Amino acid sequence: MKFIWSNKKKIKDFSNYHTMSTIALVGNPNSGKSSLFNLLTGLRQKTGNYPGVTVEKRTGHITLQDGQEVRLIDLPGAYSLYPNAEDERVVLNILSNKKNPLYPDLIIFVADSTQLDRQLLLLSQIFDLQIPVVLALTMEDAAADAGITVHHDILISQYQIPVISINGRTGTGITELITGISRLLKATPQPLARTFYTPTDMERKVIEELKPILQIENDYNALLVAHHFVKLAFLQNEDRPAIRAILKKHEFRSTQLQIEETLTRFDLLQPVFNKAIRQTKQAPKSKTDKIDQVVTHAILGPLIFITLMLLTFQAIFAWAQYPMDWIESGFGALSAFIKNTLPEGWICDLLTDGILAGLSGVLVFIPQIAILFLLISLLEEVGYMSRAVYIFDKLMQKFGLNGRSMVSLIAGGACAIPAIMSTRTISNWKERMITIMVTPLISCSARIPVYILLISFAIPPTLLWGIINQQTFVFFGLYLFSTLIALFIAFLFSKILKTKDHSYLALELPDYRLPHWRNVALTVLSKVGSFVTEAGKIILMVSVVLWAITRFGPGDAITQSTGQARIEATAAGMDSLQTDAHIAARNLQASYAGKFGKWIEPAIAPLGFDWKIGIALLTSFAAREVFVGTMATIYSLNDNEDTKTIKQKMKGDINPDTGKPVFTIATSLSLLMFYVFAMQCMSTIAVVKRETKSWKWPLLQLAYMSILAYLASFIVYQIFK
Repeated sequence: MKFIWSNKKKIKDFSNYHTMSTIALVGNPNSGKSSLFNLLTGLRQKTGNYPGVTVEKRTGHITLQDGQEVRLIDLPGAYSLYPNAEDERVVLNILSNKKNPLYPDLIIFVADSTQLDRQLLLLSQIFDLQIPVVLALTMEDAAADAGITVHHDILISQYQIPVISINGRTGTGITELITGISRLLKATPQPLARTFYTPTDMERKVIEELKPILQIENDYNALLVAHHFVKLAFLQNEDRPAIRAILKKHEFRSTQLQIEETLTRFDLLQPVFNKAIRQTKQAPKSKTDKIDQVVTHAILGPLIFITLMLLTFQAIFAWAQYPMDWIESGFGALSAFIKNTLPEGWICDLLTDGILAGLSGVLVFIPQIAILFLLISLLEEVGYMSRAVYIFDKLMQKFGLNGRSMVSLIAGGACAIPAIMSTRTISNWKERMITIMVTPLISCSARIPVYILLISFAIPPTLLWGIINQQTFVFFGLYLFSTLIALFIAFLFSKILKTKDHSYLALELPDYRLPHWRNVALTVLSKVGSFVTEAGKIILMVSVVLWAITRFGPGDAITQSTGQARIEATAAGMDSLQTDAHIAARNLQASYAGKFGKWIEPAIAPLGFDWKIGIALLTSFAAREVFVGTMATIYSLNDNEDTKTIKQKMKGDINPDTGKPVFTIATSLSLLMFYVFAMQCMSTIAVVKRETKSWKWPLLQLAYMSILAYLASFIVYQIFK
């Protein structure tokens, strides 16, 4: 093979590469792969999940200079084809199965020039799969600053592949890359001349017996199947017993053979490293090392992390409030417009109180999701988040979690929805599932209106030690309590859930660098779009159902309640607004939801709740903060009345059976405990279903949190009543 291509060399020949329609970006984590993908595709990309797994795939299109379009796939970062995480298994399943629709005709292998000696292990495995490769070297400017020079001509000579320098920040090398791809698409396919690993005699026997069963031609592909036949999704179930029998017959010891193969590959790669990678000067102590002395310090590290998370938490509150208000105001104005335009009736109510209310419930979360992922993406881009994971991993492991779980739990203080979405970075299945299952226990911002209202009933606004408001102390205690409970439940789940995956954390700490703003923007757009299109479908459906059961009742119950309410309003001398509110309250009692409240009243009475609270528990399932609005409706108040009026009306409500106030200290504390534990958020359920690809986990989550909420409320009410 005499051709080779480099942007530091002239193009000689492209006869050894074949026409392609699919190109895959492959490389280690933090190699610059995503930046290259964003540069090549821009907004012409979409995000989805690989079939059967929750790992995201990103696909896009490139228009070449001759007008031809090719598909580009950004495969998850992987260190080798011996996977230890779900995302690495995705890479293995695609690259070892030629029938996979995502199987690439060409691979652009992206490697960090400052870490080249470690990153070419995966490249050598791809060589043995005989998939054509282009080597794209990133961060050569950082390598030069560190005194490292990479000699392209030596890599070209040894590996017989194209080599090109890429700068994801400036776009240097992109034109050369696209030009080269255009030429490669017109070439005649030929196998790569270079292979790395020579199987042992025993492995050769296994390979020869497996190839006819699997209908695989490539030797190394057959060897990968031998190592990972349990994890490979494309294998037929009937083939697995035959594979297992062959491996047992030849005493195939997978772990030992993987280690031996890896060592052999490094022995073959090392001489090339020594020639191609030159340390031209003594590298000074890097800025990254200096920063890490502080950032990863045993004491300062956690303090810095907590400070950054508090600032993030505050930013989510401060920055999101205005756009959330604008979204709600916009939907309110649209709803008022429809009510003023369309005639009264169920169609108008469905549009305003059902569909628009459901859409508002979805879109109102967009500012929080966007701000959270904006800040998390910035921290990820500059290289900080991997340090946070490293700092807290040992602590989190004690509770069955992972260092990455800390980020999700902190984010759950703002909203469980983006927090659960962020668990995709946790590679271990068990630790990710535990994080998802306990994150909704962290008190989120939606609980704040409920907490403030109920604390005002139960706790007097007196000062403790002359400095701290007693209500503030209780408010803070609820957040601390929910965090401790989440860790305790995580510990219990760690004893129940079983997995064959080993619980450990292996990650590379990248150098600190300025963020790629294109990457940050595309990440935020991707996350927001994914939430709206996927979770929004379920949320909208449930919203319409909730509207229906509060709008309609059995028989002519609603008609009768409307007439009776008008008579009562006239007798009481109510104005038009008070009359409408009174009718709404009466109709709510007569609706299916009201009947449900009366029906469940015996079950919730031991908690100190009456039927009206029961309705609020039902309607607040859409979102916890709906509790306050539901209480306002039930007590014949308008939605735009202030909270103080709601408090006064609720405080004055008397239980007709006992003659005592409905909202006693015991009832208020009981309700607080209920909302600390209860799921009461269909948006979260929708997202959990989307992330786990099953109804089993969200239903289990709903069940255990509801049981905890009931028991905690029961105990507290019985103690304080």
